[in-house]
Amino acid sequence: MKHYTVLKKESIEGLNIKDSSVIVDATLGYAGDSSEILRRIKRGFLFAFDRDQDAIEYSSKELSKIGSNFQIIHSNYENMKCELEKCGVSHVDGILFDLGVSSPQLDENRGFSFMRDEVLDMRMDKRCELDAKVVLNTYSYNDLRDIMYRYGEEKLSGVIASKIVKEREKKEIRTTKELVNIIESAVGAKYYYKNHPERKVFQAIRIEVNQELKSLENALPQAIELLNPGGRLVVVTFHSLEDRIVKQVFKKYSEVPEPFKGLPEVPKEFEPKVKIINKKPILPSEEELIENTRSASAKLRIVERV
Repeated sequence: MKHYTVLKKESIEGLNIKDSSVIVDATLGYAGDSSEILRRIKRGFLFAFDRDQDAIEYSSKELSKIGSNFQIIHSNYENMKCELEKCGVSHVDGILFDLGVSSPQLDENRGFSFMRDEVLDMRMDKRCELDAKVVLNTYSYNDLRDIMYRYGEEKLSGVIASKIVKEREKKEIRTTKELVNIIESAVGAKYYYKNHPERKVFQAIRIEVNQELKSLENALPQAIELLNPGGRLVVVTFHSLEDRIVKQVFKKYSEVPEPFKGLPEVPKEFEPKVKIINKKPILPSEEELIENTRSASAKLRIVERV
């Protein structure tokens, strides 16, 4: 199973792992990060979360080759605090979020990629009822327009949404190729080949299907609360919407709330919970960009619990 883990070295170093650390990999995927973490915690423990059963089955076998001091939890990372409590764990030493879609998922027949003709699905968790076909064939014009504008930042979202609604009245939109053709027809060839709106539309629908931004907004505060003093939270994002959320949450938890700024003594509950390790995001090196073009948009941010 071929998968390239973006900013892997920087992520692992950012966690500041010790031999006895208890670490959470919030986005197990195909064990790119988890494998390296497990090698470094001979006396520690790894908890890994994922919604994708295929990834879990593969990664379980891979991690078992390295050690037995791990547990994989089949759940969305926004359930992290609750699921760890079930395991008797209230605090950990490090948490990693790698928010990229893994290469095997893109390569599987799930409709994540606009490069091949596949059935529209886009579910990370196959147990969920909502898939890309449901979004495209049942959402209102306004909802489709708003999703593509908000999650894809596509300026012609209204034109594309109107075309989708018109085409689905003729027949159900079922495949990635059908969707790509609709997008091109809606915006015209000149705009399509210059601006590649299909990338933005596919991203937007994937985010909606998997509720990715809402999950991230729910999960980050939990992760901060779970960290032991000195524990690190490392997040790798792949588009501006994710990075904005991470940046805002990190800023909120690293500062004194406005009403208490400038006071000689700040009540303990309002003191900063984290300190920001890297003021500017860490970006892929030139070597990594050459090796893997998918890493181009990646940004790494780190905070430490105080």
